[in-house]
Amino acid sequence: METPEALREIGLGEDSSRQFKADATHAAALGSEMVALSNGSGGRIFLGVADDGTLRPHDPASVRRLNELIANAASNCVRPAINPTTENVAVNGGVVVVVTVPAGLSKPYMDNQGAIWVKSGADKRRVTSREELQRMFQVGGLLHGDDVPIPGSSVADLDAGYFREFFRKRFERDLDEEGLTLENALSNMRLQAGGRLTVSGALLFAKFPESFLPAFHVKAVAYPGTDIHVVEYLESADYSGRLQAQFEGALAFSLRHLRRVQNGRDINSLGELEIPRIVFEELIANALIHRDYFVTAPVRLFVFDDRIEIVSPGHLPNNLTVENIRSGTSNMRNPILASYATGILPYRGLGTGVRRALREYPRIDFEDDRDRNEFRAIVRRRL
Repeated sequence: METPEALREIGLGEDSSRQFKADATHAAALGSEMVALSNGSGGRIFLGVADDGTLRPHDPASVRRLNELIANAASNCVRPAINPTTENVAVNGGVVVVVTVPAGLSKPYMDNQGAIWVKSGADKRRVTSREELQRMFQVGGLLHGDDVPIPGSSVADLDAGYFREFFRKRFERDLDEEGLTLENALSNMRLQAGGRLTVSGALLFAKFPESFLPAFHVKAVAYPGTDIHVVEYLESADYSGRLQAQFEGALAFSLRHLRRVQNGRDINSLGELEIPRIVFEELIANALIHRDYFVTAPVRLFVFDDRIEIVSPGHLPNNLTVENIRSGTSNMRNPILASYATGILPYRGLGTGVRRALREYPRIDFEDDRDRNEFRAIVRRRL
């Protein structure tokens, strides 16, 4: 970093990616700042700058001490250890040490006391809520919403015949031929743990998953016009039960509200759907499989005169962007669910679903709303 760039950064003041410190003497305190940046989007710590932006440059001996302290903090006061970079920037006859901390790939990071810190504006705060901790472990790939055992459930809640038929089709052998009990098979497939069905096990194979997971369903509403009405609607329906039933209900709802177009056919013919069926097969399957199951909310399906919206709880995971998914990049938030859904839904698990939908019908927009913690697919209709 050149001196003019450093001065411009300092002139902008502290925020969630810039931290000023006139000096640092304790590795643990510096480590907690690194933890907060690693758990966020990364950033820089400017050593030699007071909180108000006043320069407090260091001499050569102090610079050597600070670089040793930085290495110590990154190795011994951040778990897992990180590798920040340092730059010595000459200012006003001294040096400001700029520490660049990248966004971590192994979140959540902790200090040497086991505390998890995140940035809150220019300050940092300790994470204490269960929901936020779950989300951080989810981002780090240490916890998945589809893999959580459901309190009060048991193998007795399974539709055993439905599961056995799935197992036979999937593995081309019966449970008995494999020498497996029902409980063994479910455990091996990570569909039950400790005698309780997991979220994946219930959503895929339980007789009545809605009795344990009432919020995990599809809420569909068709409205007249182009806006949501409080009391006026054309049709409203909730689709619960197993994932297959939710998919089939939501797909049927979407298709029956589509218009038919002749596209050069005889006027007496039924006509073609205004939007190809495959678009809704792909988008609804993606919404059910890739939604965030730590968010207690349904998938929502809205039909308007000019568009159809499919809204999934949870924004895109990790560093995934709308541009990524349009190009076929995927990130499995629910790996167990995704693995077995390929035998139940028209889902391939290769990151090609969105591209396939766009190829068939390019008039689809996507919105990743991180403030509302939701992802929205918007299928534009031709008026």
